Amino acid sequence: MTRTVALLGSTGSIGRQTLEVARELGLKVAALTANRSVDLIERQAREFSPRLAVLYDETAASELRKRLADTKTEVMSGMEGLLAAATIDEADTLVTAVVGMIGLEPTLAAIEKKKRIALANKETLVCAGELVMDAVDRCGAEIVPVDSEHSAIFQCLQGCRGRGEIKRLILTCSGGPFYGLSYEELAGKTRADALRHPNWSMGAKITVDSATLMNKGLEIIEAMRLYRLPLSQVDAVIHRQSIVHSLVEFRDGALLAQLGTPDMKLPIRYAMTYPYRAQSPAEPLDLLACPPLTFAAPDEGAFRCLRIAKRCAGAGGTACAVMNGANEEAVGAFLAERIGFNDIPALVETALSETAQVSAPALADILEADRAARESVRRHIKECRG
Repeated sequence: MTRTVALLGSTGSIGRQTLEVARELGLKVAALTANRSVDLIERQAREFSPRLAVLYDETAASELRKRLADTKTEVMSGMEGLLAAATIDEADTLVTAVVGMIGLEPTLAAIEKKKRIALANKETLVCAGELVMDAVDRCGAEIVPVDSEHSAIFQCLQGCRGRGEIKRLILTCSGGPFYGLSYEELAGKTRADALRHPNWSMGAKITVDSATLMNKGLEIIEAMRLYRLPLSQVDAVIHRQSIVHSLVEFRDGALLAQLGTPDMKLPIRYAMTYPYRAQSPAEPLDLLACPPLTFAAPDEGAFRCLRIAKRCAGAGGTACAVMNGANEEAVGAFLAERIGFNDIPALVETALSETAQVSAPALADILEADRAARESVRRHIKECRG
């Protein structure tokens, strides 16, 4: 069970909820990191008294350093700061709640230190899953997933004797705000439309990924890497109510599911306390008040990002890193209202078609694939706007 945490991404949605759980469980916090949110991380640092606070942006870090001069908290910046936070000696658990590829190197560094990784950064396994899992095996580290879907599967597998008993992992998907729309109807959807998720309160990037269904594609790849299963044994279904968080189908036909309210503090708490379960102050799911539970197949024709992700999952190598980098860049442009909703899958497909790929990549190959994919997206956006 966790006693002291280092938290990457403390000012985001998952990060803030992680600190709520830490407060409820009485956990110590050794390190906090964020991008440039000076006011919020200052408040967090004053409450939890970490030894280290990191703002990736150097200008913001300089301001934070002045504000925390009356405390014992050291302030760092950049990737050096993230790596220091990820490997800080006092923490037995690293919570990776940052969004994007930026979480990869700190996570690998923490694995080398044999820490528990409470993983909420799906891009780490999407882009470098084989490298990460090989490092986990070699170092004797531990990954406990925080995503609600992967936490559900992790919980359902606690009674599984071996991977040979698994027939299929079934990830559930709310369908996002645009469920039921055609590809043509999606074309005019705006940033504000995409950020109206029906069930979950999340950061902007992951909410857009949920709207395109790229998030479910990323989770399929993540599940393949985390549980070392082929694409043929990982599937997704639309479940609008977000009550069944995922299921495992076993070879004898049994299906085990984890149900709960759409509250991220449940999987965060379980990642902190595993293999135990701590008392929760939250109201449990009331089965008698639940709406009917429905399931449907996702529309991969309308939501092309899911189809692209599955194709990259089958291809392996750096294909997933290219896809992820292009998607991050395209979603950023969509949030900045520089491109349309359907431009996201189009730009990802273009980046995949023109970026050289490596079949058995090292870390340097993965980082280069990410860089090249982002450059492809930026270039095509500039050309179209020019």
